[in-house]
Amino acid sequence: MFSFFKPKPVDPNLSFLSVDMHSHLLPGIDDGIKTVEDTVIFMEQLHALGYKKFICTPHILSGVHNNNPETIGKALAIAKEAVKNAGLPVTIEGAAEYMIDPEFEAIIDEGKQLLTFGKNYILIEMSYVASSPNMNEVIFKLQIKGLNPILAHPERYNYYHKNFKAYEDLKDRGLIFQVNLLSLSGYYGKEVKRTAEKLIEAGMVSLIGTDMHHQNHLNATHQYVRTKEFYKLVENLPLINNTLL
Repeated sequence: MFSFFKPKPVDPNLSFLSVDMHSHLLPGIDDGIKTVEDTVIFMEQLHALGYKKFICTPHILSGVHNNNPETIGKALAIAKEAVKNAGLPVTIEGAAEYMIDPEFEAIIDEGKQLLTFGKNYILIEMSYVASSPNMNEVIFKLQIKGLNPILAHPERYNYYHKNFKAYEDLKDRGLIFQVNLLSLSGYYGKEVKRTAEKLIEAGMVSLIGTDMHHQNHLNATHQYVRTKEFYKLVENLPLINNTLL
């Protein structure tokens, strides 16, 4: 017999995460939030879901998002002041989401400042079109510096979907995997959702991030974290988000 009743939503509670370590909530410096007013609004709503700390990670991508520690530091200061004035009891830190490309490798080789967080973590990503040819070299060079690279949203790299061994090889190299919360909801498509679930089943996921950019992301997050499916999926994951408090 078919049921015409939708599953009853649950009260959202992301306090088991507490820390969002991948977001684009700093105002006006990449393809994320545009105004500091929206920074406050988004953080208020995410705080209401259980987040206590935001590690903001603007893109650093040469020729597209030409950020550096100075531009990110200025945007971070603006956001902190606005959040303080709003009386919002959250902590904000600034880091970056580095694209693995020749320019990033040059930054490493030249010994320039790298934006890290927690226990020497650094967030890295690849293009959605093709894997970075210098990926292994960059991982090695970061680790030589004592850094712990985190691969952002591995489930979204379509070129790995039919080659799970590629994920296993990256894990063997010491990469930490961070899955997007909305990947689990199907926001980016069924194949991304399926891959995220497979990574979870294989015990390869250590972090969940919002990768929050805009209102559609926020709306979808509100909807998904009110489903039993989400909590059942992540209940036994050895996540380390809350160690970043």
